[in-house]
Amino acid sequence: MKEKKNNLMTLEQFKDKHYGKPGTQKRKELEEGYEEFKLGAMLLEARIEKGLTQEELAAKVGTTKSYISKIENNIKEVRFSTLKKIIELGLDGQLELSIKL
Repeated sequence: MKEKKNNLMTLEQFKDKHYGKPGTQKRKELEEGYEEFKLGAMLLEARIEKGLTQEELAAKVGTTKSYISKIENNIKEVRFSTLKKIIELGLDGQLELSIKL
């Protein structure tokens, strides 16, 4: 009987192989894109947790359903002031930031 090779790799190994080691341009672009994607996903999750539709959230913030959708789907970058309104006025939450050096 023939043994199967284990071709599994960790996420870090996959990123190293396909996007280069940390610090390379391609890897930097991947990591930055992930952070933008993560923000949209976090807003989507928070909106659903609050039981709001995109339209309801947009009305609370003073924007459009389309804009909320674009942020959640990483199609449009969100301004800091708008992000603050979405979180504080729309989701009744608190925005916390940190800087890592």
